[in-house]
Amino acid sequence: MDLPLSRIANERLHRAIPGGAHTYAKGEDQYPEHLAPVISHGRGAYVWDVDGNRYLEYGSGLRAVSLGHAHPRVTAAVRDVLERGNNFVRPSIVELEAAEQFLATVPTADMVKFAKNGSDATTAAVRLARAATGRPLVAQCADHAFFSTDDWFIGTTPMSAGIPAATMAMTVPFPYGDLPATEQMLRQFGGQVACLILEPTKGVAPPDGYLAGLLDLAHQHGALVIFDEMITGFRYSEHGAQGLYGVTPDLSTFGKALGNGFAVSALAGRRDLMELGGLRDSRDRVFLLSTTHGAETPSLAAAMAVMDTYAAEDVTARLHSLGARLAAGVTEVAAAHGVGEQVLVRGRYSNLVFATLDGDGQPSQEYRTLFLRCLLENGILGPSFVVSAAMTEEDIDRTVEAVASACVVYRKALEAGDPSPWLGGRPVKPVFRRKT
Repeated sequence: MDLPLSRIANERLHRAIPGGAHTYAKGEDQYPEHLAPVISHGRGAYVWDVDGNRYLEYGSGLRAVSLGHAHPRVTAAVRDVLERGNNFVRPSIVELEAAEQFLATVPTADMVKFAKNGSDATTAAVRLARAATGRPLVAQCADHAFFSTDDWFIGTTPMSAGIPAATMAMTVPFPYGDLPATEQMLRQFGGQVACLILEPTKGVAPPDGYLAGLLDLAHQHGALVIFDEMITGFRYSEHGAQGLYGVTPDLSTFGKALGNGFAVSALAGRRDLMELGGLRDSRDRVFLLSTTHGAETPSLAAAMAVMDTYAAEDVTARLHSLGARLAAGVTEVAAAHGVGEQVLVRGRYSNLVFATLDGDGQPSQEYRTLFLRCLLENGILGPSFVVSAAMTEEDIDRTVEAVASACVVYRKALEAGDPSPWLGGRPVKPVFRRKT
């Protein structure tokens, strides 16, 4: 019997690429054994694997493709600039147009600089904060999963191999939503903390007054605040969470939905800080962001088309509407099948995730594997429940039906006290772990 082409392609991927993918969160280990599809193409809310199987896809591009694959407005914009060249020895007019449009869309920022990935943008923000304050330490929110591939952050994870202890000591944690604990941290490292970096919200709205209070607290202690808006930017609001909650950070970073899958990120912030990386300031210069492909025109054209589409089609409202329908449906069928306390939907409607708990109410990779397997067998590629605007209400209802089928199996596994007969192989694994 011939092996599925996706299994063959996965073996080839592992021979050519460490981990079998260019992003750990896309790794084969994140899916049930032998059920990690290798994608051929996508259109709208759907993708097809190399075997010809069609899947309704959630969390497209790790939350980057919020409009759907091959969105006509975006592809038309990219096609237009491709005919005019994509990289030059001097700035293109597209760089200016994209920057001005971004600043009009996110008016809390005075200046912006584009890059190709989020890690470069967050690391540039950290470097800028250190230069502006003359301080060495970075305080990162310990409740948020990811900030950068660079050493200052990865040294705080279980995958810290290769990072010097001295570098790890330069990053300290603080808890989300707890101003007294954060103040204690700032006092403990008095005069050493350059910045606090956090996602402005994670799943639920921040406690009343928290973001403004954090900004005041940081400034009282001479530190800056960086909002990582890679996820919240556009998906929560086209103005970012800073616009949604009315709090302006010193610096902020955007990416993911900004390009609808094209490689573009942004560092934005106050003029007096951003000018440290410019040519019109008398202070010591900061090597802020300077990359060969940072202002490559197709990605910037894509970003402008995304901003146009969000404004013209009220995309944020659509994402929230679809997510609300999905959350209600999943909650209802989980309860109806007796697993309402184990299969949970969490997060803002535009950015939903699911939790899979065992009989003791603890997060379970085994039950996650069972759940993912059932979804895949019903044509749902769902590492999360993050919707795209290309989905329809019928797509959501079809997903709820697939979840209902999964809940039947889930209940059987709970009653048996052992999900392993339904896993089909090894369980899925967390991204951040020390050993394979």
